[in-house]
Amino acid sequence: MTQVTTHKGGEVVPAITGTNPEKFLSELDGGVFGEKLGMALSDVAAAVVNTGNPGRLRIDISIKQLGSGDQVVVTHKLAYERPTARGKAAEEDTTETPMHVGKRGRMSLYPENQHQLFSHESR
Repeated sequence: MTQVTTHKGGEVVPAITGTNPEKFLSELDGGVFGEKLGMALSDVAAAVVNTGNPGRLRIDISIKQLGSGDQVVVTHKLAYERPTARGKAAEEDTTETPMHVGKRGRMSLYPENQHQLFSHESR
C-alpha cells in the first residue's frame, strides 16, 4: 500500500486516498456498530480487571457485491468473550450495511458524486 503525504504549513500530513477507517466504522449499521464496539470493549476490560483472566474481542468484516453496480454489502460481526469467576461469558452480534464504492475503492454510505436531482430555474 502506498502512503501519500501532503505538506500543509510545513507539517507532513498523510493524505487519505483509501477508505477512512474511522468514518467507515462510524457508518456501519448507522453508527450503532461503533456504540456496540465501545460497550463490548468496556465490558471485556472491566471483566479482565475484576477476574485477572484474559478476555477476547473479535471483529469480522465480509464484503460482497450488491447487484452489478458500485455497491457492496458489508457484513460485520462483533464477538467477544469476557472472563467470569467460573469461566467466561460470550456474545456475538452480526449485522449488514450497504455501502457505495468510489474511486480507489473508498467505501461510504453515500456515493462520492451525487448528481442534482432537481433543476433550479431562475426567474
